[in-house]
Amino acid sequence: MNILMVCLGNICRSPLAEGIMKTKVPDGFLIDSAGTISMHEGKHPDKRAVETAAKHGIDISKQRSRPITAGDFEKFDKIYCMDIDVMADVVSKARTEKQRQKVSLFLEVLGDHENAEVPDPYWGGADEFENVFQLLEGGCNKIAGQILS
Repeated sequence: MNILMVCLGNICRSPLAEGIMKTKVPDGFLIDSAGTISMHEGKHPDKRAVETAAKHGIDISKQRSRPITAGDFEKFDKIYCMDIDVMADVVSKARTEKQRQKVSLFLEVLGDHENAEVPDPYWGGADEFENVFQLLEGGCNKIAGQILS
């Protein structure tokens, strides 16, 4: 299974989700992340995201931001979006209904559709990044449980 995590700039939420998810599945799964904007293309994740991941034993420091591409809809089986605006952007880039069906809100896997958005910690501090990490950890555990069963 190939999974893509998507947020706005691909420097906070989706790199964390990618790093966490990689610890939950065996080799052979393709896990990647992207953003809906190219503003940070080629940059490493936000240092607060890197520090938060490292605190939990996960190294995301070598990841590089990239925008989602048309090819991602063919390459990935599932595309998880961090919030409603990101999901709307991703869905608008899909060319077919089959591609649109691959796209969902990340936290919907937890069954709480009213609180299905992962908040963007970019304007916050360490506490916001830790909160996002915990949300992503819970979601990744659920996704891993679904795909590995």
